[in-house]
Amino acid sequence: METYVLAGGCFWCLDAAYRALRGVESVVSGYTGGTTPNPTYEQVCTGATGHAEAVKVTFDPEVIPSDVILDAFFTMHDPRQLNHQGADTGTQYRSAMFPADDAQREVFEKARERAAEIWDAPLGETEGTIVTTMEPLRSYYDAEDYHQDFFAKNPNQGYCLAVAVPKVNKVRARFAEFVA
Repeated sequence: METYVLAGGCFWCLDAAYRALRGVESVVSGYTGGTTPNPTYEQVCTGATGHAEAVKVTFDPEVIPSDVILDAFFTMHDPRQLNHQGADTGTQYRSAMFPADDAQREVFEKARERAAEIWDAPLGETEGTIVTTMEPLRSYYDAEDYHQDFFAKNPNQGYCLAVAVPKVNKVRARFAEFVA
């Protein structure tokens, strides 16, 4: 098994999209990249902790390649948006990758380069540049229980319908051969 920690906006959306893929063994929503130990959702929402809403995705690379996990990450959020995804604004919604070691950093950097081929702005323009940061993985704090598998538990919640469903559908369409 391999585990990646990734942040790309609200963790509910990333959680829902990854759970749709075969070979993903678990997804744990949480907080990482900040300085406050054991933060709460309310603390992270202030932006003062430095943490990002993130997911810890554990998958079987024999079933789903690591490149698919990372390309799905760059499909389910817009890595050109600095410190926000849609209406979710603040550093807690930043696009970030948290490699656990040098080998993961190398794989993550290659994925970011692939994403740049799709997302980057035309030559000479700055708008549209990939802003996904590469931050060393330190502490990871699991989010509160009610955040885990939120989409499955709340499929008719307004945010899920308006924001998560389109992201899940985009991942399902692009990676149909890996849909569970």
